[in-house]
Parts: sequence; C-alpha cells; structure tokens
Amino acid sequence: MKGKHFYSHLIEIHEIYLSVSEMELKDEERNHLLSLAEANIHATVINTVLPKLSEEDKKVFLKNLVANNHEETWKHLLSNARDIEAKIHQSLKDLKKELLKDIEEAKKS
Repeated sequence: MKGKHFYSHLIEIHEIYLSVSEMELKDEERNHLLSLAEANIHATVINTVLPKLSEEDKKVFLKNLVANNHEETWKHLLSNARDIEAKIHQSLKDLKKELLKDIEEAKKS
C-alpha cells in the first residue's frame, strides 16, 4: 500500500498488485485501479471498526487516524473494541477474495 496503516499487518495485498499488473492497462489506469483497491481496503476497515466503538471512542479513533498515529490507533482499538483484530482480519480476507475475483473476471473480458 502507498502508506502504512495501523491495519497493514492484517492484509497482504501483493496478490492484488500482481494480478492487476498482469492486466493489459496503461500505467495510469493500473495506478488508478490499485488506488481504488487501496481505498476500498481502507473503507472496509473503517466500516468494520466504527460500529464496534462508543461515540467517545469513535472520536479518539478518528483523531488518531487523521494524525497517522498508527501505534495509538491500534492500542486504542485493542483496548476498546472486543476481538477487533479478528474482525478486521476477516473483513479484509473477504474483501481481498472479492477483489481478486473481480480482477480475474475483468481479465477475461
């Protein structure tokens, strides 16, 4: 991913990059597609995390997230959201599977 995120250790996206690189695309199109995949990954994590936090904890989480304070973001989540690592991991696993399937379908057309 372009930047390190607090959840980077929970997803390996090399397969996505490799699969996209095999597509017959211009560099600009390939970069745009990878950027969309990364945005989708980020949105999936946020959508997994926010419902598990109280209103006050959401504010702290978002403050740390915007500040790119990955260590504090992760500590906060682990102490305030039950089983959050497993939930994020499963969401990302499901998304990665879906993204790879979509890429493979796009290659066929």
